[in-house]
Amino acid sequence: MRHRRSDGRRSWLSRTLLRSPGRQTNQALLVALVLAFGTGVATIAVGSPNGALIALGHGVAGLAVVLLIPWKSRVVRAGLHRPRFGRWLSLLLAGFAVLTLVAGVGYATGTFRNVAGLTGMWWHIAFALALVPLVLWHVVARGVERRRTDLSRRALMRAGVVSAGAIGLYATLAGLINVLALPGSRRRFTGSYETGSFTPEAMPPTIWLADVVPVVDAEGWRLTISDGNGTRKLTLSELSTRGARLQATLDCTSGWYSQQEWAGAPLATLVQRGPEDRSVLVHSVTGYWVRFPIADLDHLLLATGVGGLPLAPEHGFPARLVAPNRRGYWWVKWVDRIELQGTPPWWQPPFPVS
Repeated sequence: MRHRRSDGRRSWLSRTLLRSPGRQTNQALLVALVLAFGTGVATIAVGSPNGALIALGHGVAGLAVVLLIPWKSRVVRAGLHRPRFGRWLSLLLAGFAVLTLVAGVGYATGTFRNVAGLTGMWWHIAFALALVPLVLWHVVARGVERRRTDLSRRALMRAGVVSAGAIGLYATLAGLINVLALPGSRRRFTGSYETGSFTPEAMPPTIWLADVVPVVDAEGWRLTISDGNGTRKLTLSELSTRGARLQATLDCTSGWYSQQEWAGAPLATLVQRGPEDRSVLVHSVTGYWVRFPIADLDHLLLATGVGGLPLAPEHGFPARLVAPNRRGYWWVKWVDRIELQGTPPWWQPPFPVS
């Protein structure tokens, strides 16, 4: 009797963990994809080590998709035997999902750093963005009616096993990367690789989206400052006399980071904070701008030099912002205006649109 009861338990456990109906596989895969996309977007915004868990969650969610592939392949094989509208779109979705995973894992290990002039990070992001409309189409076209059993004990156990398996796979992959001393072992928590630290000329001249390097006349350039005391302008020579230095890490969303020693003027010395001020708007000659919480004012530097030399045009000459613990798109180049405003800091797009 004891032996049969043990066999029965093993049989029930096997059925619970290893057999997954198509609809539940699709639901689990959708949840994993949504989590992977959401944490991926959040990882782009993370600049402080406090957000390292978000990047870890992105990796775990991606590997959960990998673990679900065997079950999903069974669903796909069954579907291929039935003539259905949009079959090729489904196959295209599967193809982009595989490419996204390959690019992500390849970049994480360091075996897929650069292809056709683009980093593996950008390929990973591009494939993921291509997935979005296909996943939305699949949800609408292949929608599955929810059932009460979707939250059953067995379904929750499956979810727990997939989550634990993804965490274990992530830990195993991270361990192998370190043991084999692959390039991925030297990545920052954001996934970026070190490039050109303390060598400004080796730092990549990355520009956000459609901006191009402008031609700025040093003699004619003026920094406009607006605060409670009104509006005033500073020349480059006036700004360059302020010799504050700050060592900070520029971490670009294209997959590289660089530590440099920056020289310039702390923003807190350039403006007069008032009781109604809630944000700091930093504007570029290109029209690009970002808004910081007023509490960040004491941590921001308007740099006119790096590594003991004036800024190069591609790195923001005549002045660029240094924003420690924020990603590169916050480090506004070619700054021409700084304003203290009563507008809340969240009153801006999640990511700059120009």
